[in-house]
Amino acid sequence: MATHLQVFGVPGVPEATRGADLARMCGEALDRASLRLEPGDVVVVAQKLVSKAEGAMVLLADVVPSALASRWAAAYGKNAAAIEVILRESRRIVRMDRGIIIAETHHGFVCANAGVDASNVPAGWVTVLPRDPDASAARLQAGLARRSGVGIAVVVSDTFGRPWREGTVNVALGVAGLRPLADWRGRQDTQGRVLQTTVVAVADEIAGAAELVMGKTAEMPIAIVRGAGEWLGDGSGSMLMRPAGSDLFR
Repeated sequence: MATHLQVFGVPGVPEATRGADLARMCGEALDRASLRLEPGDVVVVAQKLVSKAEGAMVLLADVVPSALASRWAAAYGKNAAAIEVILRESRRIVRMDRGIIIAETHHGFVCANAGVDASNVPAGWVTVLPRDPDASAARLQAGLARRSGVGIAVVVSDTFGRPWREGTVNVALGVAGLRPLADWRGRQDTQGRVLQTTVVAVADEIAGAAELVMGKTAEMPIAIVRGAGEWLGDGSGSMLMRPAGSDLFR
């Protein structure tokens, strides 16, 4: 169990455009900041940067809203084209109420607006989530490992709201080189009782720690979490999604 972690942002990462080499961009930003990746580092990269590099953006002027999107937008003062994009990115609408849409994406994430976002993009555009966040993380991990020559992990993160709790937190969408869950079942607690259900979402907690230095307006879409090397290994972000059969809220 880690007793000491360091988290620091990587400054000077330029705006990504479609086809950008994220490993090169990150590596060059590290070089400019006189930072070096160390064995066991976890590189956390904002989903928005990945989406831009992969061309996961939609020009709203090209979207023809459906009747449902138009009615919803008119009722709540929303952009009908943006609502249509949300509906297209959803495989299931969990709740549409009071101008808020909670949806399950085609990946299986349950979040507001199916991950469609108009922040930090040019006017008239929205980003959507990467089609395969685990593959995105794996490509970046391979590129950074080649460039640095050390074993590292990558987490592609995004900000989700939470039921029952105010505020948003960063969570892991895509994971490469990291075991995203730490299973404590079978261990004994301090009183000698055997733990029955404790499984820690390590990748989400690493993403949340990184968010504290990345921020939303700091133009720092990449952070390094150092000291988490004990959790490096095989894993994926999809391992964090609870199967429907064990989800009491479906």
